[in-house]
Amino acid sequence: MALTDFLAASDITSAINACRANDSFSPKKFFAMVGLSKKSPPEIEKIFMILDQDKSGYIEQDELQLFLQNFSKGARPLTAAETRAFLLAGDKDGDGKIGWDEFSNLVMSS
Repeated sequence: MALTDFLAASDITSAINACRANDSFSPKKFFAMVGLSKKSPPEIEKIFMILDQDKSGYIEQDELQLFLQNFSKGARPLTAAETRAFLLAGDKDGDGKIGWDEFSNLVMSS
């Protein structure tokens, strides 16, 4: 299963290009640009499972730092500030990671 099974490659390219510069990444803007915010909950869950690289049921800080590379291998890693901001935006229960429900809420609010 690949992200392009759910999202248009051209939308992914546009979204990656829009946040090329360090400290320009916004999760909500990115989700909207790639079309993720228009997907159904089952589709969002499948995308979450792809992004959860270690299959722990959570997207942890190290996975967030490499978030863009899930969409494009040549994409830059998120900066420490972007990673922290992403985690703060999604981690509603304060456990230091983003679970499926938190990810879904963040995407749906985009």
